[in-house]
Amino acid sequence: MAVEVGDVAPDFELKDQHGTPVKLSSFRAADQGGRGKNVVLVFYPLAFSGVCTGELCQIRDELPTLGGDSADDVQVLAVSVDSMYALRAWADQEKYQFPLLADFWPHGGTAQRYGVFDETKGLALRGTFIIDTEGVVRWKVVNAIPDARDIDEYRKALAGI
Repeated sequence: MAVEVGDVAPDFELKDQHGTPVKLSSFRAADQGGRGKNVVLVFYPLAFSGVCTGELCQIRDELPTLGGDSADDVQVLAVSVDSMYALRAWADQEKYQFPLLADFWPHGGTAQRYGVFDETKGLALRGTFIIDTEGVVRWKVVNAIPDARDIDEYRKALAGI
């Protein structure tokens, strides 16, 4: 079942490129002493692929402006079915400073819970969910695997929160 705007985002805990567990709910205001972060949850097919590299490099380069005046209140979490070892090599190569999360095992389990897993190919579609500080999905877009997303749409959605 796909996650829709207005739903409470399904919680998950995945390891980042350094092996550190990252839990989605840890960014909620209730878990941050009343000051949470809006999360831009970005599912992508595979590390080192052309479109994925282009999208994540654009996020890396424009991250300080994504949230407008409240850029410090925005956390990007990027998720793929790659292992944390592959994600570490890719993050080091591309100098990504935000968490790259390994949805490796159970294979694509988090992408499946969000309704963005392609069972035939065994990887995530290009799904993005903007989740507010209360854990509610406020915006989403799902693109086919070859179709890059428009980062300006993230900016507009964040401005509306």
